[in-house]
This record gives sequence, structure tokens and C-alpha cells, in this order.
Amino acid sequence: MSLESIANYLEDHQLTSELIVRTNREERLILTGASRTAKALISTSLAKKESRKLLVIVPTLEDATRWYPLVKDCGWTKTCLYPTSEVSPYDTTHVTSEIIWGQLQVLSDILELKDDENIAIIATERSLQPHLPPVEYLQSKCIKLNVGDEINLSDLSLKLSESGYVKSNNIDQEGTWTRRGDIIDIYPVSSELPIRLELFGDHLEKIKEFDPISQKSLDQINNICITPTGFDPLIINKLISINDRDISTLFTNDEYSELVNSNSLESAKRYIGVAFDNPSSLLNYLDKDTFIVVDERLQGISHGKAWYNIVNESYSDVITNIERVESITNIFKPNLHNDINDLYDELNKYKGIDITDLEDTSKKDNVFSISSKVHKWLPNQYGKISLSLKDYIRDKYSIWIISAQPSRAVSLLEEHECVSKFIPNSTDLNGIKNILDDNIPVAIKNKNEGEIEGFYLPAWKIAVLTDKEFFGQHNITTTGYVRRRKQSQSRKLDPNKMKPGDYVVHRNHGIGLFQNIEKLNINGESRDYLVIKYMDGKLSVAADQLGSLGRYRSSNAKTPTISKLGGANWNKIKEKAKKSVKKVAIDLIKLYAERSKEKGHRFPSDGPWQNELEDSFPYSLTPDQATATSQVKSDMESEKPMDRLVCGDVGFGKTEVAIRAIFKAITSGKQIALLAPTTVLSQQHWRTISDRFAPYPIKVSLLNRFKSSSEKKQIVDGLKEGHIDAVVGTHQLLNKKLVYKDLGLLVIDEEQRFGVNQKEKIKELKKSVDVLTLSATPIPRTLYMSLSGVREMSLITTPPPLRRPIKTHLAPLDNEIIRSAITQEIDRGGQIFYIVPRIKGIEDVAEKLKIMIPNVKLLIAHGQMEEGALENAMLAFNAGEADILLCTTIVESGLDIPRVNTILIEDSHKFGLSQLYQLRGRVGRSGVQAHAWLFYPGEEKLNETSRQRLKAIKEFSDLGSGYQLAMRDMEIRGVGNILGIEQSGQMETIGFDLYMELLQETIAEIQGQDIPAVDDTQIDLPVTAFIPGDWITDPDEKINAYRLATQCENNDSLVQFASNLIDRYGALPKAVESLIEVMKLKIIAKKCGFSRIKLSKPNVELETMMDEPAFKLLRKGLANHLHGRFIYKKGDRYSTVTIRGLGILDSDKLLDQLTEWLKLMNSEINTQ
Repeated sequence: MSLESIANYLEDHQLTSELIVRTNREERLILTGASRTAKALISTSLAKKESRKLLVIVPTLEDATRWYPLVKDCGWTKTCLYPTSEVSPYDTTHVTSEIIWGQLQVLSDILELKDDENIAIIATERSLQPHLPPVEYLQSKCIKLNVGDEINLSDLSLKLSESGYVKSNNIDQEGTWTRRGDIIDIYPVSSELPIRLELFGDHLEKIKEFDPISQKSLDQINNICITPTGFDPLIINKLISINDRDISTLFTNDEYSELVNSNSLESAKRYIGVAFDNPSSLLNYLDKDTFIVVDERLQGISHGKAWYNIVNESYSDVITNIERVESITNIFKPNLHNDINDLYDELNKYKGIDITDLEDTSKKDNVFSISSKVHKWLPNQYGKISLSLKDYIRDKYSIWIISAQPSRAVSLLEEHECVSKFIPNSTDLNGIKNILDDNIPVAIKNKNEGEIEGFYLPAWKIAVLTDKEFFGQHNITTTGYVRRRKQSQSRKLDPNKMKPGDYVVHRNHGIGLFQNIEKLNINGESRDYLVIKYMDGKLSVAADQLGSLGRYRSSNAKTPTISKLGGANWNKIKEKAKKSVKKVAIDLIKLYAERSKEKGHRFPSDGPWQNELEDSFPYSLTPDQATATSQVKSDMESEKPMDRLVCGDVGFGKTEVAIRAIFKAITSGKQIALLAPTTVLSQQHWRTISDRFAPYPIKVSLLNRFKSSSEKKQIVDGLKEGHIDAVVGTHQLLNKKLVYKDLGLLVIDEEQRFGVNQKEKIKELKKSVDVLTLSATPIPRTLYMSLSGVREMSLITTPPPLRRPIKTHLAPLDNEIIRSAITQEIDRGGQIFYIVPRIKGIEDVAEKLKIMIPNVKLLIAHGQMEEGALENAMLAFNAGEADILLCTTIVESGLDIPRVNTILIEDSHKFGLSQLYQLRGRVGRSGVQAHAWLFYPGEEKLNETSRQRLKAIKEFSDLGSGYQLAMRDMEIRGVGNILGIEQSGQMETIGFDLYMELLQETIAEIQGQDIPAVDDTQIDLPVTAFIPGDWITDPDEKINAYRLATQCENNDSLVQFASNLIDRYGALPKAVESLIEVMKLKIIAKKCGFSRIKLSKPNVELETMMDEPAFKLLRKGLANHLHGRFIYKKGDRYSTVTIRGLGILDSDKLLDQLTEWLKLMNSEINTQ
């Protein structure tokens, strides 16, 4: 909490005590002349001195989202943003669940506040209007659980369903719950994470939070308060119980019968004033001791008046429409909108202050001017900054430096003989106080997500400096509402997820149709099998042998031909494919050899500046980002020229990986070039890089079509002479006239957007420099080369912690859908992209939208606009000056505007798959539930490929699926002619995955591996190894568990897999323990090159493709007296190794002994 020490200092100051005395006067104290950061600090210091609760009332949700991060950083136990909706309470429009759940989260925090905690709440004037059930009623409907409580399961399930919770197998969505034996999982809407209850008999033994994605248990907690899922269940319950007046006249017959018989009612929120005579406001949930800060009272009142007038009109419309009864106003009272002046007058009864800069306070007596002032210097003038600091020190000011790279700031000041001290732990309040007492400036790491800016307060004698004053760096904040969540793991996608009805490829039997899972009993041993239908019968594949089975994927829309079981035809097809694969493999190996001969620049290891820059990244890296960064760095540090593709979704942080590589190259004395496909994107990259590198002596230039000839000449000369370290630009960078003094790294963003000629020029540049390519949906050819190992590839499939999957809706063009999608987004404080495929007719669309939604603020942007006009439109939209940006695909390339959370795309069938994916990824970057609407004309106008494309994008609505989409695109388009060999025909016949597998194997074979690569080891031993149906009941989860088991590649991952199962489903049954032992055997047998292990009493036989020399090498690992028991026999199709006498042991001992011996044999491979 970087501002906590400042808030504490202010709290203990004499002047703060004097202001507290002035809050007791009859006239309310008004503070003027403060920046927002100073306002947050002073409000906190006054409130903490007086109360445990602070309520800040601001005019709009945008103001609230700017206040929130600043107050949160001031050291409150809990800080909440209370979200509100602009929708009329009498309207049928739904308020989004995010807002309702956010309100319940805050109310739950207030009701559950402990004696040693304090709370700060930021809310708009709308929170003062009645919109909640009475406090006592909500409290009575909350379910409170403590460790040690006695639980009646039928009571609990009844309460949960009354509160709106839905029973579901998978608990990854708020408002769901499930039970597995003595374990109950619930995802309360008011919690940041779902909870797991572990019972012992009827007693609640443990309550743990768990990760909704990985389902792993996290921290233990002692108690939990589960609120209803919304206010609708409470309103419906109350309406049903009303018997002192007839409310049936309010509803149509259908509505009333649904209410009485099914306990459901569409848009129940409008009847909260019928259910409760006096609905509550947020103020009713807070006690009389709450300290209330009112920001810009007059602005709040005018905002409230405008809302009141609209709602009053909406109420009159409702009353007029219900013509069924005269005295309707006695039942349907206007009790959900009160006069805003009265509500603000009510606030004066509470202790607190007003803050204003817009109001005329000349006629008021109780006014105090804070006179917070801004520093008088420009960024990067470190000499001037240190002189000013010395003046502050001389005048006995307490000085804080709040920076994302504090150690850099301290060392820059030191160079100008100004001493300051960096304190790594910002909560070490005593340490900070001691340094300030010695009159030394303190530097603290800035972890604030808000727009924090520097100021000095002469009255309190404090000065605060931030990165804005030091380096000219700004924090870009989101001003839409994002509900508070704890960081959970990110969901990874499983591209091979199989559903009944999918086509699958079995390595030995060919293409079949997956039907279902069955349990079969063979020789008295039970196991789960996947049933695959073939042309002439069915095949059952053991669930622990999923390795030989994969989804069929190809570039063709046609349905594949199902193979015959054991048919010679499939083997012919496979052999034919193998031959052509061999050609490709040889070509690829030549390419490898050529590349490995080339020598590139070997970059040194990271220096101190590198660590400093990486620390200044305000977010923690996702695991994939960290892996990609270390892979890129190790490539740069090797002699071979790097050629790496970083494939990750829009907004998953590829740019950060690139920034770190760029910085490494520049600090090693090399130049870098970053190539972007569009002007807008190059501008954005240039801004980002300049901003991040501001504290360092690095020159970054931008080269695009908007530069004048003289500016271009300056850049060309600068690159030639080495004055420019980094150049960002569009294809102008590929101009032959450009000569670099010492180019070390080329970064290519969105490679799929460059044409063939440009790619040839890039190839010329590439020869000896390191190349880093970034792409969300790489072109099939690039992906193909990465998958086959010609290029290195890093995948970033984990989204940043708070990103949510974008909800994708496919619909025929419908004005009503467009209107409601846009109004819902504007209501929650967001903005909208409206995309059309061409510039022609864009003005007509603008007119249509203006008629549909009066008063909407709309901007138009497209590539044929003048440079200034285009940039102005983009900047104005970014600054929130318009609600809708109506544009062509110009936003496709990397525009980051966090408030945009809805995108509507007209004629979506005219876009390519990667284009649609890129466009969709432009929304949902701030943790809000985002929506993408893809509109198409009537079904009959779509051709098959368009229909497939739209279906694919809807299917991959999960996060991180850009890579999967590129695979699908590769299937829809084919990979084209790579390396001059037409391969796509072969790929069709055997499916994409098997083709890639054969390619990898052939490469390994040509390079001469002794131990054969085994795809999956089949184990046919008398062992009962399966997952019981009463232990994991959901078939999807069961298949997933089998798949995860087969994906374990070593014992550590198996142990992790087992502990995850125990955590989620309870103790392991015997059959699952055996399954894990079988998997252990599989892992080691696979490493040793054995494809099958079967019982042939009294012996055990191992099938393999290895030659005798390889077997003899393995046998060396065993003790000499065992050599005679292992007999190798060469066969036509495969060879066998017979282990004599092992088959007489019982199954457990047999597994243990075999695993032990194979481990010894494997150790021989590792020593070679």
C-alpha cells in the first residue's frame, strides 16, 4: 500500500486534528483546492481519526473508479467500490449480474465487518436512492457457516435453492453449487473465490477457498457468509407471502400464475417497492458513526436530477400501461426515486466533509483551502528535480517518491548529489517514519493501479513525487466497473476435448466415431473403455490408453470416411503419408543444418538495469509469459540466430515479452527494429516502448507514412550512425535505403498481416539477426513450421488473472438486438466498437445508430481519413469522449482501450477467421464480462466456408484459443505449399495431428535415435485400474481425469495429479491407486521404448521396435544375475523381450517389480 505511510503521517498531524474540530461545527466543512490524490489522502486521514467506516459519495461511476484505487492504497482493511446502474428501476431492462453481485459483495463486507477492521466505500449519488431490500430481511436470508457447526444437508440444499443457487457439476461460475460425498463446493456471488466445505459426519470440519479453474484448494478460512444470488429471489419470496392486499392486478395472467406456481418472475426488480414498503438505500446499511465525504455536491445533484426526471417519466408510463385497475398507485408506489436534494440534505446529519473545486464558496464560513500545488519542472530534468528536492529538504518537508522503479529514481538523484532511501517494504511504517525524521526523502515501490500524481501541501509540509513528474510516465487506468476478484489460475484450453459424435483417429485402426464411455469386465478386472464406432464394428479403447487416440482434424469441410477395423486400407494410407512425410523431413533437416551453421550475436546475461525494468511491470507475469521470456532470453544468449514465434492471444502480454527482449538487446549495445502491420499499431507500440524506457538513456523513433521527408531523413541518418537505438515502424522499415549501424534484433508483430513480397524482404533482413515474431493467430505456414520444429515456438495460453472469456453471440442482423447490446454497455460505463466491412455506406450506419439510440455520442474512423483526423478520432475515443466508435477493421491491430467491452461486427461472414479473432480480442481487457456480437445476413446467403468460420469462432470463445483457431484455420484453408511439396492431400487422409506426429517421428528417426519413440504403451496385465463412477460422477470430468493421467510425463506430475484428485474428490479408491501405479509403469516403459506389456503366463512379454544393440544397452542397467531372465527375440512386425517367471506374481507385486527393473534399464539411457 504505497500511500499508507503518507495517510498515517497526515493522520498524526496537528492540522488534521484542527480540521476534525471544524467538522463539529453546524455548517459542514468544505475543503477546496486539492488534486484527486491529495483528496483521497486527506479524506482517509480525517475519517480514520474519527470512525471505522468511510463513505465517499461522487457524482458518476467514472469518478468512483478513479477514486477507488487511490483510497484502496491508503491502508484500509477493506476498500469497496459500490457499483450502481443508470437503468430506471421501473424499466424491464436487466441490470447486469456483475453490478448486482458487486453490490452484494459490498453489503456482505459491511454486514460481516469485524471489530478490528475498518472499511472505505466509494459510491455514486445513485446509491442514496432506495434500491435494496431492508437490512434485517437480507441478513435473515444470508447463510452463515462457521467451522465446527452442525450441518443439516437437506436444510442447506433447500436454503441454497431458495437463495437462487443452481446445482451443477462444474463450479466455475458464480451462483452454482455441487456435492460429492462429504465435500460440498459452493461459489457464493459475494465471494472472490468459490468455497469447499469438508464434513466429518454432520460437522463442518474445514472451509477452504479453491481455484475455480484448476479446482485446487487454497487457503483455509474460519467462516463464510453466503448471500442470495441476487435480489430477485428475495423480492419473489416476499411478493408470494403478501396477503393484506391484492397484487395480482399488477401482472398479466401468465405472469401471475408463473409467480405463484413456479416462483419465477421476469424483471422482478421493478416490484421491490411493492414487496417492501420502505426499500433501503446503501446509507441504511451503514451506522450513524460513518464518516461521509461528498465530492462535488452540485455536480452530483445535477446528475441526480437528470436521472430523477427520466425515472419519473418511466414510472408514469408503467402506471398508464397497467390499465387494469384504478387505484394502482396504492399498490405500485413511486417509492424507488426520491428527490435528490432531500437525499443530499440527509448526508449533512452525518459527520464528514464536502470537497469541491467547482462550487462558489465565497459566501460560506467553514471553508479550508488545502492549496495542493503541482511541482514546477518537466519530466526527465533530473538536475532540476534534485535542486527542488534540496529546497524541500531545507524547508523541512517530508518527501515521498512513489515510483514503479524506485531504485532507478534513487540512483538518478544520487548522480545529482541528492540522497534518498528506497524502502522495499511499503508497510514498514516505523522504518519510513525514522528516515523521514532524519529529513531524508523516502522512495517506495508504486503498486497503485490508479492515476497517481505528484503534489506538495505547504500547510502539512509534505511533498509527493511520482513517475509522472520523474519520467513522464502515466498510469493508464480503466474507468469502467470491474468487480473485485482474487487471483485464480488461468484456464488452459484442451484442444483435444472429445464429445460423443466427434471423429477420432486411432493410430492403428484409422478414423472412427466416438460414441460413449463404458465399463467392461475382462477376466474379472473392471476398467473404463471409450467406445469407437468403425465401418464394420466397434472398438473399445482403454481409458488409460488415450495416447493412441486423438480428435480428427483436417483442412476439409467434408466428413471423413470411417475406416474398417484392422483393414489393410488404413495401413496403406498411413504408409503413403509416411513416404511423403519423409521427403518433408529430409528438407526440414537440411534447413535445420543450414540454420545451425550460421553464427549470430551472443547476448550477455541480464544486467542490473534489466532487472529494474522488469520490476517496473505493474502486473505479475502469467506462468506462460515467464516461460516465453526465459526461452527468448536463452535463445538470445546462444550463438545460433534466434527465430522464435511467440503465439498468444490478444491482450495476453506478448508485448511485454518483446519489451524485455528489446531492452536486453539495446542495453547490450545493439539496435532493434519493430515491424508492425498498421500505422495505428506502430504508434501504439512506439508510445508503450518510449514510456517504459523513459527512465533510461535510450532513443526510440517512429517511422511511418505520417512522417515528413526531413523527419524520415533524420531517422535514416540516426540509424546509420547509431544515434537511434530502437525504431518502430510499418513496412517502411523494409526499405532498402535503410541501413543500420548494428542491428541485433528484429521484432515482427502480427506476422499474419504482411504480404508475400514484404515477407521476402523480411527474410533478407533475418539472415544473421535474432528474430522474434509475435502473433495471436499465426498464418498456417508459420504455425506448421513451428509445430514441425523448424522454428522455436512459445505459447502464451494463460490469460491475465482477471480476464474473462468473451461471450460470443451469433445472430442475424436485428436492430433490436443492436439497440439493447449498446444500451447495456453504456449503462455499465463502457464503450462500444461497431465494425463494418467496408467504408462505403458507413455514414448510413451512423445515421441508423443515432436514430436507434438518441443522444448517443458516436465517432467514425477508417483508413482513408486524413492522418490528423484519424488520430484525433482514436485519441478522443480513448479519452472517453464518445460511446461508440464506428469503424472498419482499423481496430483489428492492437488498439488497447480498456473501457471497450462490447464489439458488434456487421456482415461478419466477410471476415477471415484470424481477423474475426483479432477483432473480438479487442474487448474484455479489463476483467469485465465482454460481449462480441457477430451479425450475418439471413442463413441462406452464407456459403459453407463462412458458416464453418463463424461456427469455429463461437466454439473457441474460451480465453487463449487463438492458437487453436490457427490450427482450425490451417484445417479450413490447408497449409499451402510449404517447402515446395504439396502436402495437404496427405494430411486430409490421416488427419492433422497424426500427420504432425509422423513428421516428428521421422525427423527423430533420420537423426538416428537408438531407442524407438513410443507414442503410448499399452498395458495388458490383470489389474483393476479405473475411476469408479460413484467417485467421479460426471462423464466429462471423468474423461478429463483420464486424459490428465495420460498426459503425466514423470512421477512428479503423477503425484501432483493424485493430490489434485484427493483435494477435489476425497480419498483415492483402490482402483484409482492401481491406475496411478499403471501410469507409473507406462511412463517408464515408454521411455525405454516398449509399446506393449502383456501377460503370457508364467512370463511377461514386452513388445518393441528396438534392435538388439539397443536392448543390450538397456540390459546393462540390470544386475548380472538377471540378464538370463530377459530374452530378446526379433520379429517381422515387432520384436519381443520376454521376462521369464514374472507372470506368477500377484498384480501389485508384478507392477512394482516391473517398474523397478525398467527404472534400472532407463538409467542406462540417461548415462549415455
